[in-house]
Amino acid sequence: MTLTLEQLNAAPLPEATTWLEGLYEHSPWIAAAALAQRPFRSLPQLKHLMARLIHDAGREAQLTLICAHPELAGKAMASNTLTAESTNEQSKAGLTHCTADELTKIQALNTSYQAKFGFPFILAVRGPRGTGLSRQEIIATFERRLANHPDFELAEALRNIHRIAELRLNDKFGIEPSLGNQVWDWQEKLSAFSDPDYLEKGQLTVTYLTDAHRAAAQQIKQTMQDNGFDEVFIDAVGNVVGRYKAAQPGAKTLMTGSHYDTVRNGGKYDGRLGFFTPMACVAELSRQKKRLPFDFEVIAFAEEEGQRYKATFLGSGALIGQFNPVWLDQKDTDGVSMREAMQHAGLPATLEAIAQLQRKPADYLGFVEVHIEQGPVLNELDVPLGIVTSINGGVRYVCEVTGMASHAGTTPMDRRRDAAVAVAELALYVEQRAARDGDSVGTIGIWTVPGGSINVVPGRCQFTLDLRAPTNPQRDALVKDVLAELAAICERRGVYHTAEETMRAAAAPSATDWQQYWENAVDSLGVPLYRMPSGAGHDAMKLHEVMPQAMLFVRGQNSGISHNPLESTTSDDIELAVQAFQHLLNQLADQTHD
Repeated sequence: MTLTLEQLNAAPLPEATTWLEGLYEHSPWIAAAALAQRPFRSLPQLKHLMARLIHDAGREAQLTLICAHPELAGKAMASNTLTAESTNEQSKAGLTHCTADELTKIQALNTSYQAKFGFPFILAVRGPRGTGLSRQEIIATFERRLANHPDFELAEALRNIHRIAELRLNDKFGIEPSLGNQVWDWQEKLSAFSDPDYLEKGQLTVTYLTDAHRAAAQQIKQTMQDNGFDEVFIDAVGNVVGRYKAAQPGAKTLMTGSHYDTVRNGGKYDGRLGFFTPMACVAELSRQKKRLPFDFEVIAFAEEEGQRYKATFLGSGALIGQFNPVWLDQKDTDGVSMREAMQHAGLPATLEAIAQLQRKPADYLGFVEVHIEQGPVLNELDVPLGIVTSINGGVRYVCEVTGMASHAGTTPMDRRRDAAVAVAELALYVEQRAARDGDSVGTIGIWTVPGGSINVVPGRCQFTLDLRAPTNPQRDALVKDVLAELAAICERRGVYHTAEETMRAAAAPSATDWQQYWENAVDSLGVPLYRMPSGAGHDAMKLHEVMPQAMLFVRGQNSGISHNPLESTTSDDIELAVQAFQHLLNQLADQTHD
């Protein structure tokens, strides 16, 4: 029997409880407690409600729930005593067909895990797409999570239990997140392109105008062409631009998008979710032969991360006239200038061509962006979507401290001019100074001793500074204090320093009316509203300088980790993001018609 929400809301409690049996392993109290709070506006609301009931039940009830689950490929599977739901899931993951070596490995992991944590290893083996993880993925996850702290691992176990329940609920209601699956599949296909040395290791790295970057651009362009865009092209800096034209010519434009370059050994969703989500909206509009009363411009920005060249936000910055001419002469670590890289990619590599990319703000309604959260907050709250209130302002520096290289054995400690220790002292100060604000952050992400040796006092230390805060005055105060401390440390230690500013981005509060569009969209899904700032920088920061902007965050898996291969989200959460975007488009269409 395939249920409907209307049936669930109207059924007598005993009957409704029976319908929801098996969502949470041997724990019918969860569904019963949720049903007492009917009617439900949506299935996502029911999913969230059950997760919060477990959160509020306390640690003892949570441990009881976890322990109600069987081990993977364990005794219950061997004795054929699994529940029907667990049998189906373990079978889909191929655990009923393990090789002897795989079975031995999993059983040993089960023993080690139980000994360390005192509860069975829980994994949603149907995975983020719902189609099942491979046995190799399961074993790798098992091994990785064995290293977790017990409190963290308990939270991971519960997160996986909620995912299991979500998939089981989808089955009962015949729900297939088809748009989320489509976006998930597009992401997987695009992740096949990676720079040399990383591809061979199975790592994702796509830096500006490499062969992998250009192949990714062509893949994005083809996907746009296959899904109903009227115009698709790659512009003078490598942005992939798709336009879905309005019902009538001469209309204003809504812009959206995010970047397709990545950090080194990064994740599949950072940036890329921001153009694939609206692409799914265009695909549906095209399929329905429906036009909007405004042009819809979806842009995959070529560069945001600043990995190959010191040119962060190059793609979006070019659209607001902020392409720095000196960038063309920058060279990467292989000595290739940006101008040469552009020419190799078939781009004009002239300031005149790049200047023509600048948009006229009067032609635009605004800019919206969907992005994976890149943090743990939504995951911890069991909330799939977050409303961004503001993007933190940030400043980045490339720095160097120069002291005196000397013999590590013969140079007394009070005679040293150690460049690396000076930076170490600064790192501790950055940590303390940022913490003083409560919501400022500071990071030394790169720290190298050129030509260092085990028996040489470091004479040089190269490092970066990344300083961020929710407002420009707070950011500037943090920067002032950190640079002053760097100067004081160097003077006291008899070393010298340089600090080159490579990026400065203003804080970007969301436009009130555009933030409200996102809030209306999320509320329409029956999902709780959660408002939050963005600690990470985004392309929306640049567009904010010339037009109103607002962002929507999508929950990440694995405690929301990002800039990491473990970065992930589910097709169910992506589906909600697509639906929220569709709702925003409809709101804007209704307003434009009015």
